[in-house]
Amino acid sequence: MNGLNLPFIIDHLPFTIYHLPFKKNMRSRLNSVVVIGLFYLLLDIYTYFGLKSLFHGTGLRIYQVIYFLTSLFVYYSFFKIYQTIQAGNFFRDASYNFYLGIVVTAIVSKLVFIAMLFIQDGGRALVGAGKYVGNLLGISELAEGSTYIPTRRRFMTLAAAGIASIPLATMLYGITKGKYKYTVTKVKVAFKDLPPAFEGFKIAQISDIHAGSLDSIEEVTRGVEMVNAQNPDLILFTGDMVNSSKEEVNPFIPVFKKLQAKYGQYAVLGNHDYYGVPRNGDQRMVQNYWNDFFSKFKEMGFQLLNNQSTRIEKDGEYLQLLGVENWGGGPWFPKEGDLDKSLTNCAADDFCVLMSHDPSHWDAKVLPHNKHIHLTLSGHTHGMQFGINLPNFKWSPVKYRYPRWMGLYKEQGQYLYVNRGFGFLAFPGRVGMWPEITVLELTKEV
Repeated sequence: MNGLNLPFIIDHLPFTIYHLPFKKNMRSRLNSVVVIGLFYLLLDIYTYFGLKSLFHGTGLRIYQVIYFLTSLFVYYSFFKIYQTIQAGNFFRDASYNFYLGIVVTAIVSKLVFIAMLFIQDGGRALVGAGKYVGNLLGISELAEGSTYIPTRRRFMTLAAAGIASIPLATMLYGITKGKYKYTVTKVKVAFKDLPPAFEGFKIAQISDIHAGSLDSIEEVTRGVEMVNAQNPDLILFTGDMVNSSKEEVNPFIPVFKKLQAKYGQYAVLGNHDYYGVPRNGDQRMVQNYWNDFFSKFKEMGFQLLNNQSTRIEKDGEYLQLLGVENWGGGPWFPKEGDLDKSLTNCAADDFCVLMSHDPSHWDAKVLPHNKHIHLTLSGHTHGMQFGINLPNFKWSPVKYRYPRWMGLYKEQGQYLYVNRGFGFLAFPGRVGMWPEITVLELTKEV
């Protein structure tokens, strides 16, 4: 471990805590919660009156009770988020993620409803202004009993509510089901110089477990069983075991201990794996932290490759498995990865597979390197846990931050695969970007 350093909106920015004074940053976060809460209050009031026009009599009273109770729960979620941040348990408690998910879902669905309602209300305002000016100039007169601004059309309000229900339903599905909807992606990768003994060799990749967010040992066990069911030759974990504390993984050690592969299980660190390091501790405290954290990897059956390499031998031939510590493109990420160091024991013509958590490392360091790295495996982006993943169309907002954000890429005869992640962070769910188990089969190019 060479000293200490540190996804986009939901992943990266919250952890600038490691570059700012702790108390100052905490106050900033708490103030942000208050400001967002006040903003939500405005959305809540506008939505209430927008939907109120659809109900009358007994239906109106039922609507008011239901709306009041759901709003109360959202405000309670704001309070729990505030309380969790104040206690310094940011992202360390699965319940925090649940409350954050409720708040995000409520804000997004109400923003969509209000945006649709604005289309109608903008037209109503223009009509009202026209009537007012006409009456003022004596061009037209306002009919008795009428108003300048016409009432909302029921159909338009219903349409707005219907459209807003789409993100509401999909996000709720993502929170309740999508976050554990493990999917297996099978990819064949062909190489001209693959050692013949490794023809058909299967590597199972998982990434971004984020143990502090996980809230179901049963579901995680099912995911582990799906990995084992692929009968992999090698299991590689590409970083972010935890959110911000090594203790988060403790309840899941017996689960991940069940992972099995013929040639072993290997791992590297991700940016989040550095966040629990004592900020004001002496060297001994820091080393004790890492020793304890590394022992947890070992207990789960993972061999860590911290800027190291190891030979995977099969039938008298071998490939070099490399692992680097985290190297991220942003100034707030740890840059502990040392590719040169990991290549120390590699010959010029060795077939190399590299584990590197952040895909930006591939463009910045791997491709320009004079050593040909045949295959790099990364994670980190999560596919932003939101997007569209169809056979011929893939999209997520994260692509505007990370050009290499999901799937297989090839440049200069070298491959990069970016895994969507096994767990989740911040928003406690996944919409469209389901958690991924990747099975890469190595084959000889013909």
